[in-house]
Amino acid sequence: MDSRVSARSQITTPLLLSARGLVKDYGRSRAVDGVDLDIPERAFTTFLGPSGCGKTTMLRIIAGFERPDAGSIILDGKPLLDVPPERRPVNTVFQSYALFPHLTVFENVAFSLTLRRRSPDPGPRVRRALETVHMADFADRYPHQLSGGQQQRVAVARAIIAEPHLLLLDEPLSALDRKMRSHLQIELKDLQRRLGIAFVCVTHDQEEAFALSDLIVVMNRGRIVQRDDPATLYARPANAFVADFIGSATLISGEVIGLAEGATSASLRTSLGILEAPCVEGLSVGQTAIFVLRPDHVQVVEPSLWNNQPSFKATVRHIVFKGDHYLIEAEAEGILLVFEDKLLLNPGDAVMLQINQPSCFITRVDT
Repeated sequence: MDSRVSARSQITTPLLLSARGLVKDYGRSRAVDGVDLDIPERAFTTFLGPSGCGKTTMLRIIAGFERPDAGSIILDGKPLLDVPPERRPVNTVFQSYALFPHLTVFENVAFSLTLRRRSPDPGPRVRRALETVHMADFADRYPHQLSGGQQQRVAVARAIIAEPHLLLLDEPLSALDRKMRSHLQIELKDLQRRLGIAFVCVTHDQEEAFALSDLIVVMNRGRIVQRDDPATLYARPANAFVADFIGSATLISGEVIGLAEGATSASLRTSLGILEAPCVEGLSVGQTAIFVLRPDHVQVVEPSLWNNQPSFKATVRHIVFKGDHYLIEAEAEGILLVFEDKLLLNPGDAVMLQINQPSCFITRVDT
């Protein structure tokens, strides 16, 4: 595994799935490019990245709907690639939910057992699965009589009734409105904990990934660029791509002019002056690096409140009302800085800004 793919996650459970050297080409386009991946048991893992990064292809390879051109997958200690989709201990909840419109909720859930010839009397197991997702009272309804959130629960019930070792979710909440998505994020995470099985989700929505995940796998151009828990991913991005893709950030380029003993922090010469912060491993003096500045790392200060942190003048350019605060964009030395404040400022206002350097991070440029 590339040394730049972090593995600082605090998840210590045994591995459920290990993939090595996965490659998948579609004509001249390489969707998955030499991916190594480990997925822990009983964890909620999310593939996150922009459209075309390879995350959905990875999900389809695990499900068995695509066969890689190279590489291997081990699930529960057994090779997986030669096992057909219907015989894998893996089930998928699709973006469209794929419920049969002519079958009731009960019949949709029972269909999974019928397909696998698992039970002559599916009734008790179907009822338990529906109770698990709080849909037992809707067993006789048809999909068109359900809300989007209710259909999603039925799709999950149909997927878990066969007791898979791994549940795959392909953009499971993308068809729902924002309020329903927020509600079902909580329900999905609670369901995963109660079931005690591994969930692997694909999404391009970083808020969704942060809300659901124990572990996030960030992909770009068919490769994994970072694998970490959400807090580490946000605070210590492995490179400029991750820093820019995860949350709002101002990325300030500069030259590394010094490294602390042990190379755990660095000094960077930038257009805003010399900035210091903890840094990614492997930087060297003279190298170009990126200072990652999140909105909560910047504040407006009065001269009497200055401390030893860097301060500089800026001009407010844009303001967005966020309810309990404002999201403000201000320009300093040609750099647009984004920060949050409760102050009511106006475009054109001059402000003095201060950076909380210890909370920032210096990372590498390459993606």
